[in-house]
Amino acid sequence: MSLTHLNVRGEAHMVDVGDKATTQREAVASGRVHMRPETLALLADGGLPKGDVLATARIAGIQAAKRTHELIPLCHALALTKVTVDFDLDEASSCVEVSATCRLAGRTGVEMEALTAVSVACLTLYDMCKAVDKAMIIGDIQLESKRGGKSGDYTRAESSEPLAGGREAAPIVTGECQEGCIEVTPRTGEPVIRVKCLAELRERLGIGELDMPLERLRSSDVAGLKAALAEHDPRFALLAERRVLCAVNQVMSGEETQLTDGDEVAFFPPVTGG
Repeated sequence: MSLTHLNVRGEAHMVDVGDKATTQREAVASGRVHMRPETLALLADGGLPKGDVLATARIAGIQAAKRTHELIPLCHALALTKVTVDFDLDEASSCVEVSATCRLAGRTGVEMEALTAVSVACLTLYDMCKAVDKAMIIGDIQLESKRGGKSGDYTRAESSEPLAGGREAAPIVTGECQEGCIEVTPRTGEPVIRVKCLAELRERLGIGELDMPLERLRSSDVAGLKAALAEHDPRFALLAERRVLCAVNQVMSGEETQLTDGDEVAFFPPVTGG
């Protein structure tokens, strides 16, 4: 398994697609906006104060797909040949189902463009309806299908890929293997915190990863881990720099985030793209 947006040093970068073949590519994404039945009825009857809700959301979704590279770091600017955004008013579930299709002939896929179109269309629906219903819920945004490209075709209904499971199965970015490589390391023995230093921190410290026994932490949080690391090796004092970021089990975290046995704590500088 590989993450192509990570280089050998664990840094984010833009993937070079210049050598890829130009193929026909298409992606379909979907999402939902749940609302009160009264709100859905007003939307269907054109009775909302901001005007034509669906037309506005459709234009917003199409515009968002065309500008995905300005919203999502490291996405390429693409010459889309088709973008459609469609809506289905589901009275039984009291929601608006949103779908978007993006298409082009190019060297990279359009999954992010389709997902961005759906996301912004859903946000626009919320904005257009919030005057009468602030309790609306946006959800179920997902890729339904894609075709074209080296990775082949994908259809959600036919996919047998399991959903992300427990923490033990989560991939760990080590940055120490080949470009974009992911390693999953089993955790055994005494209770420990798996510490990883990525990008320039690894170069400055000369340390990529280590296990810190949980019992050495004066407090079972990120602040306690930093203190224990500094006691273990003075070089870790640089983790106190405000620019250093932290993620616990791949979720951005702060000094007070609690830690338990087997947690993975990654320290890294602000991400820079290509």
